Amino acid sequence: MQTHLIYATCANLEEARKIAKVLVEERRVACVNILPQIQSLYWWNDAVQEDSEIAFLAKTTRENVDGVVKRVKEIHSYDCPAIIATPIENGNPDFLKWIGEECQNPG
Repeated sequence: MQTHLIYATCANLEEARKIAKVLVEERRVACVNILPQIQSLYWWNDAVQEDSEIAFLAKTTRENVDGVVKRVKEIHSYDCPAIIATPIENGNPDFLKWIGEECQNPG
């Protein structure tokens, strides 16, 4: 079973925790790590924007990626949230197996 790491940014810690809790409770992801405040610079509405954000990393299976992206978009406050999934190529086999065992909600 292939595992994936999902990176996303949120407006604040409250939003990140809310999204993380939903994803874990619905068994779409095995776990979420919420990172401390980050500074983001990006192009939006024809200008450079600069904001403080919170990022999170979620671990899931390939089968769950599309459902995770859809669910995050449903909950998220941004019009176009940053949600990026990338395959986990290698790591602790026991941990990667655990991810697969804990994710039970494809789609």
